[in-house]
Amino acid sequence: MSFPDHFSPVAATYATHRPRYPRELAQWLASIAPARGVVWEAGCGSGQLSALLGECFARVEATDASAAQLAHATPHPHVHYRVATAEASGLPPAHDGLGVHLAVAAQAAHWFDLARYYAEVRRVVQPGGAVALLGYGLSTITPAVDAVVHRLYAQTLGAFWPAERRHIESGYRTLDFPFEEITPPSLAMHADWALPDLLGYVDTWSALRRFEASMGSDALAQLRAEFAREAGAAWGSDPAARRAVRWEIAVRAGYHGN
Repeated sequence: MSFPDHFSPVAATYATHRPRYPRELAQWLASIAPARGVVWEAGCGSGQLSALLGECFARVEATDASAAQLAHATPHPHVHYRVATAEASGLPPAHDGLGVHLAVAAQAAHWFDLARYYAEVRRVVQPGGAVALLGYGLSTITPAVDAVVHRLYAQTLGAFWPAERRHIESGYRTLDFPFEEITPPSLAMHADWALPDLLGYVDTWSALRRFEASMGSDALAQLRAEFAREAGAAWGSDPAARRAVRWEIAVRAGYHGN
């Protein structure tokens, strides 16, 4: 099955510059699972969440359709990385009290064929098991830097974002979620970045791949240079100066019934 592959060409950059989830998130996910046996993470990318889950669960089945992404995944003794789509995990069906205790997708569900993914969740997650979709939108750093990032995001690249991006902007409230829903705690990611970290993060945006396909590599190089100048001016005189960065985490979570 084909899949919307926005990140294989930048897999190494993605692994280096995408933010890491907080340990508190993995601990909360473990707390809502009926047991800490098996968790399936679909669309795991390069394992930004997988290794944390490995600290809380006996086994993490971390799957992604991109072999390039998995090649850069964070190793962990409890995590089994494997190429598979979210809609066809290759996991055995739940039966006789056996099966996945938690199905989770982090910054990935908006790319899935949700109807087929949910069918796969119902197939492999045991009754009473937990389901969670996680996502995050734009970072907040300083008002001046945020204005530059938002201008790039909304104005320069606005027409180049895939349609699925709207689900991130809504905090996943526009996604169908046909499970017994629960209210999550307030969660956020934090980082301590210098200017090159921000530039590397922005370079992982899916809209840049579409911009390059439409406008050409020279136009992309010019766009990168312009953004670097504007972000540098907003950052301050020292690009190595560290700034606190924050992303709010959106969560849809619930339970798979009988």
